[in-house]
Amino acid sequence: MATKTDTDVAATELRKRPDAELKSLLLAKTEELQKSMFKHELKQLRNTHSLKNLKHDIARLNTVLSERKAKAKE
Repeated sequence: MATKTDTDVAATELRKRPDAELKSLLLAKTEELQKSMFKHELKQLRNTHSLKNLKHDIARLNTVLSERKAKAKE
């Protein structure tokens, strides 16, 4: 089970990366989620918990990007 400090560290590390890298990572995670969901529907995915982790990663990336966008508008 992931602790709160694990997610804080990941978000902190993401905030240090440039926007271009975050956007490419977001695209990669989204594609990976689509492929995993497809495998899940075909009953080929063994680790179904990875879907939840991918969704959390995508949400974390979107949060960091939206924070930067809001900060740039100020």
